[in-house]
Amino acid sequence: MKQLIDFIPLIAFFTAYKTVDIYMATKVLMVVTSIQYGIYYLKDRKLENAQIITLVAVFFFGSLTLFMHDETFLKWKAPIVNWIFALTFLGSHFFGKDNIIKRMMGHAVNLPEPVWTKLNYSWVIFFIISGTANLYVAFTFHEIWVDFKVFGSLGMTLVFLVGQTLYLSRHIIEEDEENLTAEPIEKE
Repeated sequence: MKQLIDFIPLIAFFTAYKTVDIYMATKVLMVVTSIQYGIYYLKDRKLENAQIITLVAVFFFGSLTLFMHDETFLKWKAPIVNWIFALTFLGSHFFGKDNIIKRMMGHAVNLPEPVWTKLNYSWVIFFIISGTANLYVAFTFHEIWVDFKVFGSLGMTLVFLVGQTLYLSRHIIEEDEENLTAEPIEKE
């Protein structure tokens, strides 16, 4: 459910872009993102690193877009955020005990170590491709870049997640039967 809620600012941005213009859409994006992350902060008393990166990027590139009255700045937001995520996932191989994907999913899924590594590298590649695709479309197909940002990026993400799920399903290590069942408690 949280993943769907994360699309609210993007949907609000898309709606404002289609009904008014890029500058109103940028303002809407900044306001709705602020409200959304403000609610997350009030609820959890913290923001995740990815949320902080996204929030800073929305305000940095949104402010430049509004002050310079040039949408070029906003077009760079998605590629740069994706590439920051790619660098972060890549860097996690060299810093810390576990890579990021294992830190995020290790509590829910038991996988062999080489699978965690491949999975993390697949996210690095996905973020690089996603950022590059966003950049290419934004500067080559100006008339559809917002449509691609909403529907193309979402489609790419869904296809990637389905592929990741299929890959994971082949490698999950099943827990021993005895570890899954608790001993019955006898009443005296």
